Order: sequence, then structure tokens, then C-alpha cells
Amino acid sequence: MESVLLVIHLLIALALVGVILIQRSEGGGLGIGGGNMGGMMSTRGTANLLTRTTGILAGCFMATSLVLAVLAGAHKAPTSIIDTMPAQPAPPVAQ
Repeated sequence: MESVLLVIHLLIALALVGVILIQRSEGGGLGIGGGNMGGMMSTRGTANLLTRTTGILAGCFMATSLVLAVLAGAHKAPTSIIDTMPAQPAPPVAQ
């Protein structure tokens, strides 16, 4: 289950990076999201969609991060080999 959740977490991270890079910034940035995305939305609608998408992806990223942290902490604590040794040494085996 951890592997599936980790893959989902990585996909969310990549999508989050992509959505952030698409957004237009005041400093220019990549500005890929400029224009009107194929004529289907206005500039303001595109900005609202990208902002909402960023928020949703960020929330999913945080949720998967917390679940992965809980799953990592749920493993049994490692034990020392010294704790598993018998108190008395075993008698030598006759050959």
C-alpha cells in the first residue's frame, strides 16, 4: 500500500509543479498560461481555475504526506541483536 501511495504522492507533486509553472506571475515566469487556453475561458477564469487547482493539489499533497508519515511510523521499532541473545552461552557441540 505504501508503494501505491508513494506513486500517487509523486504524481501529485509533479502535477503541482506543472500547475504552478503554468500560472502567470507578475515577474513574468514561464507565462505558459497566458492567453485564454484555447479560447474556452477568459484570463480571469483561467487564473481562478489554476488557483483552485493549485489549492486542491496542495491539499492532496499534504494529505498524502501525512498518511505516508503515519505509515512510516507504524512500523515495528527495530530491536537490537543483543536483546535477542540468550543469557547463557550455548554449550559447545561435541564432534
